[in-house]
Amino acid sequence: MVRMQVQFGEQQLCRLREQAAAEHASVSEIVRRAVDAWMEGRGQPTPAELRRQAIGAAGTFASGRSDVAEQHDDYLADAFQS
Repeated sequence: MVRMQVQFGEQQLCRLREQAAAEHASVSEIVRRAVDAWMEGRGQPTPAELRRQAIGAAGTFASGRSDVAEQHDDYLADAFQS
């Protein structure tokens, strides 16, 4: 591990110490866990989340064309060439 100095406000440190005591862990461990959780939250969505988003978006937009189901490959190729 790499040693690093971080400054906290008095209330932050008090709450960190309380949490550390409740979990029988060090303040450093609590901070590491919090950073890990924060970093995971900022990462790429999971495949399940991407699937949920795609299903939620289905049918939301209108192209104004009636033949998209039959011609989707042509429209997709045109879009990527633009």
